Amino acid sequence: MFDIKNINFGFNKNRNQMIQIPFSHIDWTSIEKVEYKGDKGFSFWQTIQYPGLRIRLVEYSTDYLADHWCQKGHIVHCLSGEFISELSTGEKVTLVKDDSYVVTDDASSHRSVSINGAKLLIIDGDFLK
Repeated sequence: MFDIKNINFGFNKNRNQMIQIPFSHIDWTSIEKVEYKGDKGFSFWQTIQYPGLRIRLVEYSTDYLADHWCQKGHIVHCLSGEFISELSTGEKVTLVKDDSYVVTDDASSHRSVSINGAKLLIIDGDFLK
């Protein structure tokens, strides 16, 4: 079994190849939680970073409002709770447990809102450009 924190991952830029990621067990209890303040409330991120790929467990507090509008691409899956993705167009999309969304870079401007808190799995990276 590989320890995710002690693996050196390579990326071959000369041949523009995707990296090879060996089978890796992620013990989220061993990944540091980093707090980020929103315009209202806060979020905790636990992050695994590979070259060109980021995997996060994100928890939103109650009464959370993101402090920015995001244009990055994501694959987002709601593990628990409920949150709203507000789009700059005025549209609001509510996600609850087992709902997901996907968006590529620069396809929308969006931000997260959560009234009662939520826990998400978020995957983003170069493949969404």
